[in-house]
Amino acid sequence: MFFGLGKKPLEMPNATQALPDRTQSISFNPLHHLNKNPIVEPVPERLHRAVFGLGCFWGAERMFWKLPGVFSTAVGYSGGFTRHPSYEDVCSGKTGHAEVVLVFFDPAEISYETLLKAFWEAHDPTQGMRQGNDVGTQYRSAIYTTTPGQERMACESRDSYQASLKKLGKGTISTEIKSLQEFFYAEDYHQQYLAKNPGGYCGLAGTGVCYQPNHSHEEAAAVGAGSV
Repeated sequence: MFFGLGKKPLEMPNATQALPDRTQSISFNPLHHLNKNPIVEPVPERLHRAVFGLGCFWGAERMFWKLPGVFSTAVGYSGGFTRHPSYEDVCSGKTGHAEVVLVFFDPAEISYETLLKAFWEAHDPTQGMRQGNDVGTQYRSAIYTTTPGQERMACESRDSYQASLKKLGKGTISTEIKSLQEFFYAEDYHQQYLAKNPGGYCGLAGTGVCYQPNHSHEEAAAVGAGSV
């Protein structure tokens, strides 16, 4: 998205350095622009949720909503300190948040590991606080898990993908993996941005290295993957 390219801090702020909380949450349409399914709870009980950060969230969200078995997607901010941040707040590098995608999915149709495969292959997880030309802490690679099963599978997938990267002389994965604390919805114009603006910017670019699943579909579904 090229917001403040080259001018933002590349180190995470701590809680005392972060911008103060905002008192009001962001306003947005609670229905997905394409399929009209809700992007906020309540959603059908069968659904699970996952949260991923892989650079600019516009293209990342489109990649996930195209996967069979995904019920709906939303973009927002996670992993930082400031509550209810605005886009401008996050772009300052002073909230600690990453741009992320929230995915509601049906584990009977798509496993968490299939989402992990899409995540690893769609971006370069070795770039630290950037993705390509998008520079800043908000563009870091991240997986925010909602259950112990998700965390275990995410860590296993990281180790597996690192081995594949190493064989081809690629770098070390810098992906942040930790339990999801809060997800703050982004502004309405960001939600399903590339459906509203088909010619809009998408910075997704993978390494060209394939991810090899570690579990069968049944095993992946059995870990729970974060029921809502």
